Amino acid sequence: MTIRLLPEFAIVVMLVFARVGTLMMLMPGIGERTIVMRTRLALGFLTTLVIVPLVRPMVTASPTDIPLLINLLFAELIIGGMIGISARLALSALQTAGIIVANQMSLSYAQTLDPTSPGQQGTVFANFMTMLGVTMIFELDLHHMALAAIFDSYKMFLPGNLPVAADALTLVTDVIVGSFKVGVQISAPFLVFGLVFNAGLGILARMMPQLQVFNIAQPAAILLGTLIFIAIMGTMMSTFLRYMETVLAQFIVR
Repeated sequence: MTIRLLPEFAIVVMLVFARVGTLMMLMPGIGERTIVMRTRLALGFLTTLVIVPLVRPMVTASPTDIPLLINLLFAELIIGGMIGISARLALSALQTAGIIVANQMSLSYAQTLDPTSPGQQGTVFANFMTMLGVTMIFELDLHHMALAAIFDSYKMFLPGNLPVAADALTLVTDVIVGSFKVGVQISAPFLVFGLVFNAGLGILARMMPQLQVFNIAQPAAILLGTLIFIAIMGTMMSTFLRYMETVLAQFIVR
């Protein structure tokens, strides 16, 4: 490489890092604030160095055209953010499911620090399911799909070509709706459990007014709910992982 090519190469690295780094910042697991910033930065930069030789012919910009460089950088940030936000919103399905499970088990008041959102609190089940979901994403190599989505995004969106605003908003809206839908679906057994359990307690209270129903209701709800959670946890996570795979597959060119 000659000296005169270094500015152009630096621009290519900068533009690719803008897209890759934005994804790394938002991607579940890697983009958490609990991860050391230097680790995230190093991982994003190393991934950039791997992708640069593959996409370099697609990135053409002159070091002297500052307005064009600014437009290219803005477009790269938008595209990387769109992919990262989609993955982050898909993970929120587990938060929704965990909140529903905790409500039905009378544990909604049990709040702990959310490891995926420092400074915020969440229910015990929501935090547990979120951490389990992140672990399963790496265990089943779904993070490879996120990296493949970054590379294939250069086939879908050439550098400097912003996605259509209507399509981007539709994508984000669909992911939000899908996440809520999946969250309710995987927690549906607990909705049925809560309905049947509370109806049974109401009948028991009417039949035996002298019985202190509340004294047995909460321990029974926690015990039965925990047993149900253990029994169907595998199915719940499988449903979520299929949904996450579907979200990431939208950015991969088949």
